[in-house]
Amino acid sequence: MKILVANIGSTSLKWRLFEFSNGVERLLHKGGLERVTDYPKAIEDCLAQLREAGAIRSEQDLTAVGFKTVIAKDVTGCVHLDARVLAAMEAYNGLAPAHNPPYITGIRLFAQRMPGVPLIGLFETAFYQFAPEAMMRYAVPEAWYAAGIRRFGFHGASHKFIAERSAELLGRPDIAERARRLYVGGTPAPVTQAPFRVISCHLGGSSSITGILNGVAIGNSLGMSPQSGLPHNNRVGDLDAEALPYAVKALGLTLDEAQRQLSKEGGLKGLSGGLSNDFRDLQEAATQGHAQAKLAIDVFLSEARRWIGGYFLQLNGIDALVFTAGIGENRAEVRAGICANLDQLGIVLDLEKNQSVRATEAVISAPESRVKVLVIPTNEELVVARETQRLLASRS
Repeated sequence: MKILVANIGSTSLKWRLFEFSNGVERLLHKGGLERVTDYPKAIEDCLAQLREAGAIRSEQDLTAVGFKTVIAKDVTGCVHLDARVLAAMEAYNGLAPAHNPPYITGIRLFAQRMPGVPLIGLFETAFYQFAPEAMMRYAVPEAWYAAGIRRFGFHGASHKFIAERSAELLGRPDIAERARRLYVGGTPAPVTQAPFRVISCHLGGSSSITGILNGVAIGNSLGMSPQSGLPHNNRVGDLDAEALPYAVKALGLTLDEAQRQLSKEGGLKGLSGGLSNDFRDLQEAATQGHAQAKLAIDVFLSEARRWIGGYFLQLNGIDALVFTAGIGENRAEVRAGICANLDQLGIVLDLEKNQSVRATEAVISAPESRVKVLVIPTNEELVVARETQRLLASRS
């Protein structure tokens, strides 16, 4: 099988091509295009690059195209992207305005260009379909819940990768296999050995924290939309329900303008007084005495610790704390700040090792730490390719 994974943005197209053969998976090619204004041409350019690299002879060599889709009404898991699913994605455009519309457009263009190639979506919400109901509900009237107002959780591909890989690295192949087969078996397999408890910290331009028990998510800091949880680069994160109508009245904003500000001028950018939404800029400015840059970092660390603490309690302790994504993999200062003064919880960093690790798999906890602290670079595209391959294999 050759599976192309297409990552679609409003002005970008990135891809990775994987081959699955006799139990071996290989990355054959990766590439990307920025500042895309003509998506049909971008798809042609992608296929041309794959041909020039010798990865395919034509699109007929592709077994499927996989997409890291975000959210759809009443649809989750790994599914064929047919008209029904695309309509369900459109119904939730308002919850993911930066993600759903570009993906829907891109998927339809891929379908036009290669009608004989299956198009498969792995929804970001999929990893949370087995979470306890009490962890996924808001305290809203029943009619609101019936209308779809609930927690969904996101970054599912990344956190699922961490669930599998952390179990592999820490000697729990049973848990790795349980996580691996989540979307194939229907319900998670029973666990006969000791529980394996992980908190996965996906920290980047968009951040979330997930509690994982025996390879299965129990919850995620992101809720009904990506506009929740931790502060993101531009997005506000958690906000009191009364803040939005109050701001509309007090500041004389329209609802649309208020939503735009929360999604474009909030988060780290808002906390820093508009200085930057990039953690590297904020850390540099903070070291030079910029008070608002330091505040942005402090709020981010505080919120991360709050969510980690919540899942620590729900899990009755943890075996591993994992950092991943752009900030988690590369910013030693962030990892150190989150793990500071947690020795009574069994979390002790090896400060020298932590400082030396950037975007590589490593255990960065001290020998005396009861909890293993790890850095694991995420690989969301590989998860999409694997789940696409498993879906097709299960139906062949």
